[in-house]
Amino acid sequence: MDLANYKGVYVIAEQFEGKLRNVSLELLGQGRILADKIGDKVGAVLIGSGVTPLAQELIAHGAHKVYVYDDPRLEQYNTTAYAKVLQHFFEEVKPNVFLVGATNIGRDLGPRVANVLKTGLTADCTGLDVDDDGKTIVWTRPALGGNIMAEIVCRENRPQMGTVRPNVFKKPAADASATGEIINMKAELSDGDFMTKFVELIKMGGGGVKIEEADVIISGGRGMNGSEPFEGMLKELATLLGGAVGASRAAVDAGWIDALHQVGQTGKTVGPKIYVACGISGAIQHLAGMTGSDCIIAINKDPDAPIFQVCDYGIVGDAFEVVPKITEAIKKLKG
Repeated sequence: MDLANYKGVYVIAEQFEGKLRNVSLELLGQGRILADKIGDKVGAVLIGSGVTPLAQELIAHGAHKVYVYDDPRLEQYNTTAYAKVLQHFFEEVKPNVFLVGATNIGRDLGPRVANVLKTGLTADCTGLDVDDDGKTIVWTRPALGGNIMAEIVCRENRPQMGTVRPNVFKKPAADASATGEIINMKAELSDGDFMTKFVELIKMGGGGVKIEEADVIISGGRGMNGSEPFEGMLKELATLLGGAVGASRAAVDAGWIDALHQVGQTGKTVGPKIYVACGISGAIQHLAGMTGSDCIIAINKDPDAPIFQVCDYGIVGDAFEVVPKITEAIKKLKG
């Protein structure tokens, strides 16, 4: 493999029901940074049906080129068919780097594509950089239960691939004046490339704001001592602020709240404007999922809790006394 033949940092642009996933735009911003460091261009691969209009949105967020596979048969995600499309893209374009969102789809598609292309894939990355050689991507991810951060490189195979969790990087601001190239592509697909059949879409999670999309998260941990605070005072404060309720793994494992609310290494990575940690000690596994928050407020009775080492504001006190007072104060401010 002549590595000099492989060019460009590319993002697999994930979309659902005609709307781009935020993680794809976040990765475009980080891809632009990596591309600038290695003196290359950044682009995107867009797959689906009726998705061509989304290409301009990708350009507005930093893509120099967008390769579009617009095919009615690709309307619904299909592992084997999408992998075949990306194999075709690789053979035609020969990208240097593939960035994939660590979503349900990305975690399914990334490893299959890496296997087809006979290259490596680093999963659940929390950091991306360029090695001293100026061409090799350094993928950083938690290892050994989150107790260390591993740096992984792929020097001998291309493309260099990795999945990155949503909300690890900030989405770049859109530039409506940005220009780029849209290239329409077509992969030859047979019935045998569709090994599964779409039957029905079942949406999970119910109503309310999803924690991965919330600007404000009120999170509870082991210190909540039961399920009632999650349905009571934490939910009341979150609703008042137009936010969502989060939880540590300890609270989820105890059965106090559904796993859809879990923040951390084995839960979701979030990046809200405000993250309030109530009764959460601050284990490294939890911190891995929320340190990207703009402002972290910790409420804990233990003044030596690790959470106070990473928070912007800390309140040493009982969350059962502090949270209701904050709620009442906000209600007064809102009139």
